[in-house]
Amino acid sequence: MLRNCSLLSRNEADCENGGIMGITYIEGQVKGPSGKQESVEFLIDSGATYSLLPKTVWETIGLRPKRKQSFRLADGTRVERTVSEAFVILPQGEAHTPVILGEEGDEALLGVVTLENLGLVFNPFDRTLHPMRMLLC
Repeated sequence: MLRNCSLLSRNEADCENGGIMGITYIEGQVKGPSGKQESVEFLIDSGATYSLLPKTVWETIGLRPKRKQSFRLADGTRVERTVSEAFVILPQGEAHTPVILGEEGDEALLGVVTLENLGLVFNPFDRTLHPMRMLLC
């Protein structure tokens, strides 16, 4: 289920009724290599390449770093984070995907690689997920 929130206010009334300019969350599950599963509320971030799991989530499902990757934040700051893989389950489907292993205070993000792995695209105008038109060339 998608949940839209106003950037002007994060109170529950705004989150349920949308807002002038908003952000969108989706409830999902993530599963680690041992089969442990955890519920996550993802912020859909069409500007993020990889999805990000908060530290408490990836530790609970038993993920381990596979490699380090450098990322650039929206303000231009460069950060280095570890990356692993997880199985993501959304109401629209499920798939394996690379994930950034978040640090203390990081919020769960759903990035475009995960969306593409699921065959989904985010419509920023009405803040909804839709099936992607797939190409076979």
